[in-house]
Amino acid sequence: MLPATSKLCAAISYRHLRNMTGLRRQATVAISQELSRLAWRSPGPSTWIHQVRRKSSLLSSRLEEKPFSEMEMSYIKQGEEALQKSLRILEDQDGWKTETVAGNGDKVLSKVLPDVGKVFRLEVVVDKPLDSVYGELVDNMEQMGDWNPNVKEVKILEKIGKDTVITHEKAAATPGNIVGPRDFVSVRCSKRRGSTCVLAGMSTTYGAMPEQEGFIRAENGPTCMVLRPLPGSPSQTRLTWLLSIDLKGWLPKTIINQVLSQTQVDFAKHLRQRLAR
Repeated sequence: MLPATSKLCAAISYRHLRNMTGLRRQATVAISQELSRLAWRSPGPSTWIHQVRRKSSLLSSRLEEKPFSEMEMSYIKQGEEALQKSLRILEDQDGWKTETVAGNGDKVLSKVLPDVGKVFRLEVVVDKPLDSVYGELVDNMEQMGDWNPNVKEVKILEKIGKDTVITHEKAAATPGNIVGPRDFVSVRCSKRRGSTCVLAGMSTTYGAMPEQEGFIRAENGPTCMVLRPLPGSPSQTRLTWLLSIDLKGWLPKTIINQVLSQTQVDFAKHLRQRLAR
């Protein structure tokens, strides 16, 4: 299968063949089939990260009918960069320290990275199939403020192709206003490879959304959520959330660490409540 896929990809690179819609579609189908075959053949944790990293390239974007502008391509590349960096962090199993373990098994881990700072990793199992969880987090992204008290608003500023969006998120102030209102402008990239979904993102600049009065513009990323069916139980989903945020402002590290780890625990609780409804 791989040789055939390679030939199709090589064929569409020739200028006089780029406008052959049928050939592009044939290449897309071949690539999709190959990714699915690899995902089913090698279900191990290290393997799914490797396959998503290796196969998540800009090829799918280049095969789209609509050409992208230079600015749009830069956002697509930022989304891809966030995805690749996030998966590299998750792939390294060394150095993770347990921050908290809830009674239901939800776990938050952390580690300090030289070039990123402290990152947090949430590991939970949700009693809903992957498509339900994916739909809530991606398709209904702008409704997150309705069910997550830590989020005031999520607004999609621009959609680029089928995988990339620019968003503006307003975070609610913490109780007692210990951490005041923050907002983020992010580029987000969503990929589905076989039975694995990855939702990655990082902060970006967007001319139409300058800093807002009453909010401190914070930065996030690389960050991502990975969704996979629980082995042996397709009606349940294992969710891994890598969180990396610079809240800006003058805040003690102890408060920041407490707020971020609690934010992840609260997110899991509110997500379950939303899906149950």
